[in-house]
Amino acid sequence: MAKKAKGRGAGAIRVGVGGWTYEPWRAGVFYPDDLPVKRELEYASRHLTAIEINGTFYRSQGPKSFAKWRDETPEDFVFTVKGHRAVVNAKKLSEAGEAVDWFFSSGLSELGAKLGPVLWQLAPFKKFDPDDLAGFFALLPRELGGQPVRHALEVRSKSFVVPEFVELARKHNLAIVYADSDDHPAIADPTADFVYARLQRSSAEETTGYGSKDLDQWAVRAGLWASGDTPGDLPHLGAPPKAEKRDVFLFFISGAKERNPAAAQALIERLKR
Repeated sequence: MAKKAKGRGAGAIRVGVGGWTYEPWRAGVFYPDDLPVKRELEYASRHLTAIEINGTFYRSQGPKSFAKWRDETPEDFVFTVKGHRAVVNAKKLSEAGEAVDWFFSSGLSELGAKLGPVLWQLAPFKKFDPDDLAGFFALLPRELGGQPVRHALEVRSKSFVVPEFVELARKHNLAIVYADSDDHPAIADPTADFVYARLQRSSAEETTGYGSKDLDQWAVRAGLWASGDTPGDLPHLGAPPKAEKRDVFLFFISGAKERNPAAAQALIERLKR
């Protein structure tokens, strides 16, 4: 069973993938040959330490689904949940309050303590508008069913690569997602009491998705983030404040998706060491 990594004086480091239902992961690639499909989440959650639920971007899930996923996973497992497109595709984010309320009343509270950060992913056509963004941040709930709720924002427009965006996110304790990607802006400034990174360069030629040296480097970066420090080899827009500790969420997403579970497990092993 995978265990969340935690260094001395550091926050928890959780590593996972997006979703758990993917046909190429079967037939011994990740899931054993004889594993029933209905037990895939049970298996994945015992070999990873977090999973990003992507399906909630496209359609709502009912309370029964969230409760089922909660009950099939270990006590210390965490789900992050992608916010619905009805929210992030609104013409004005600051006017999406009704959609935000609808999304959070759909059953997320059934996850209980297993509810990790909510990921809000903006489309490339969404440009940086500080007033609209501040209004949106004010709409996001910070508590649900007695559990704290944390939020992360992934941007796709280069207009966000400005210090003002970092300052605004930091003011609201909202994490800017670091995208390890050739296609999206890379902003590594820590802006919250946790860090959220989506690693999107896995290669089919690498058995573990990322090469050994790259995985070693990500283990070091994760440890620095968790201890409250900041990796100096990633792009920043300002001088990040020193924190006591941060929780860290790292997900292998996209790229050669068939390799992502192996990449996540290889990183978890490095973090244990």
